[in-house]
Amino acid sequence: MATEIYRDAWGIPHLRAGSAAELAHAQGLVTARDRAWQLEVERHRAQGTSASFLGESALSWDRFARRARLDDTARRCFADLERREPETARWVRAYADGVNAGLADGTAPEFARTGLTPGRWEPWTPLGVWLATHILFAGFPAKLWREQVAAHLDADAIGLFATDGPGTSGSNGWLVSGERTVTGQAVIAGDPHRWIEDPGVYQQIHLSCPEFDVVGLAVPGVPGIAHFGHTGTVAWAITNAMADYQDLYRERLRRTGAGVEALGPDGVWRRAARHTETVEVAGEDPVEVEVIETGRGPVIIGGPEGLDGDPGDPSDVPVAISLRYPPRVTGDLGFGALLPLLRARRVADVDRAFDRWAEPVNVVQAADTEGDVLHRVAGQVPRRAAANSLRVVPAWQPGHEWQGCHVSPRAGLTDGVAVMANQRGPSGPLGVEFAPPHRADRIAALLAGRERWSAAGMPVLHTDTHLASASPLLDHLGALDDLTPEAAALRDRLLGWDRRMDAGSADAALYAAVRAAVVRRLAAHPAFAGLTTPPAYPEVLQPWLALVPRVGFALEHLLRAEELYGIDRPAAVRAAIEDVALRPPAGVWGDTHRLAPWRALEPERPYDEPGLSGDHDCVLCTSGVPGLTDRAARGPAARYVWDLARREDSRWVVPLGASGVPGSPHHRDQLPLWLAGDLVPVVTDWARLKKETDV
Repeated sequence: MATEIYRDAWGIPHLRAGSAAELAHAQGLVTARDRAWQLEVERHRAQGTSASFLGESALSWDRFARRARLDDTARRCFADLERREPETARWVRAYADGVNAGLADGTAPEFARTGLTPGRWEPWTPLGVWLATHILFAGFPAKLWREQVAAHLDADAIGLFATDGPGTSGSNGWLVSGERTVTGQAVIAGDPHRWIEDPGVYQQIHLSCPEFDVVGLAVPGVPGIAHFGHTGTVAWAITNAMADYQDLYRERLRRTGAGVEALGPDGVWRRAARHTETVEVAGEDPVEVEVIETGRGPVIIGGPEGLDGDPGDPSDVPVAISLRYPPRVTGDLGFGALLPLLRARRVADVDRAFDRWAEPVNVVQAADTEGDVLHRVAGQVPRRAAANSLRVVPAWQPGHEWQGCHVSPRAGLTDGVAVMANQRGPSGPLGVEFAPPHRADRIAALLAGRERWSAAGMPVLHTDTHLASASPLLDHLGALDDLTPEAAALRDRLLGWDRRMDAGSADAALYAAVRAAVVRRLAAHPAFAGLTTPPAYPEVLQPWLALVPRVGFALEHLLRAEELYGIDRPAAVRAAIEDVALRPPAGVWGDTHRLAPWRALEPERPYDEPGLSGDHDCVLCTSGVPGLTDRAARGPAARYVWDLARREDSRWVVPLGASGVPGSPHHRDQLPLWLAGDLVPVVTDWARLKKETDV
């Protein structure tokens, strides 16, 4: 049969083909037509060549991508896939061929603005895109932050700052079994929290061939539907497990006449792989990057000459820091799971597919029409010393080697419900820092408040704005006395506030202003002076090392600690509320808490970005950076409700739209629905779709 491309009323592609390979080709083609600019940006990011057209602002990422060996790792993983899973390798190759066909006749205004001509996708490019998207997902730079805290405060202070903070990615997800629904069939719902990007990081799509018929959220540039899908008889979804599976090693390197050597844990100096690469930079001279790889992994910070300001090494020997991450070690990105997921008919099929999952490590929830459910961790987490998970460890000392992988933990349901929101759940033994339990507790409480749920009722949970993490600051405010009349009135108003971060709430704006003032005062205290200037690490790692965001996201821990390095917290809170009482915000929370999507290239005509409800610890997780900015670049990158009773009753939405082309009618047409908490119907009846073309 010919491959057919259909669209629904929202421009979402529905593809029908005669085989899985033909369908992969069509998926690549339609994605390139809809998102040519996005795909090319992602290809260049995976290769470390984005500065060639984006300029100096992209250079730090390109340096990191080259030094971390992302493109080379993708090549290795594809070669391994060809050996182990030849059918999957052919399927991925068909997708890349489809992308090339789509780029040949695709258009995007950004190409003309930057002078970029679409290049060629290789068979391993989708693996590179996947790796580049997730290499920072597990937050290994947090280990650099812990080194800073231990060096300038003490090791006990590390726990005070342990929280789901800047640069991380999370999600809400909940599974309601048939015993708790009006239909007697399960419902799965949730929303992945990522940087809100334009175009979006998730693509709504429908893939159909004689082997399978699946709707779900795809990652542009990657074939299939990895994270969120519904085959009609089984559905699945994931959240970030917050597992720790990447290590940083402090390396001792020396130059020799033959190149570079690294000191190993056996006390022997061994030759490290070394070469030089050139990064082209638009409008600037090319930059040379020295690429070094030891027996632990690629060196991503420093080199044989060390790095100024490097903390933690007791000797005068220059050191560097290498990164060890599973795909580089094993040659496996987990792409072997993708086709089995599409072919899944029952929970057992999904379970077996996720046994092959590698990167990133996720918590999976699944349910099928037979009543079976699944709640498990999937992905590769190496077994090694506990110190590896906490800090940067010395490469020259024994005891830090990897010893196989952990067995993936599993969990059950409680009262017919399973909730995951990045809290310390089934993946607890695999991680160090987890999100506070506020979102998970709130979702569980809301679900417990109703005997039976339907798919149509789930947006009530998606859009809940209650902020439980406000309690520590409000407790401090409640204990204050001898305030000025203006500050006392503000305190009383906040103590009577309903703790909802609604866009139209003036009280929420006042609370956020006081919170920001407290964060800035704590961060400015001399006790934290040593943390104000991080080492000269690569710019791409700096968000994990900035003090104000760290204080902002850990505020409840810092306010509740028995003692905080001599900081007078009541005095800081008092000064903050007095300051805000003198200069209170004039409007409501949505006036400053506005959507700020990331774009590789700013639009020629800036969009009027809307005000948002929610906050970092709300179920409606829209994150600014307390103390720095209320603008939100992170939030629900999609919302979904999978109904196992009737797939047609499922719903979904993305922040902007199905098209990545500015000016397209489907570029931002879902934004009003996303803001309101409404969802778009999932359409699977081909008679209700409009045929676009045959390919």
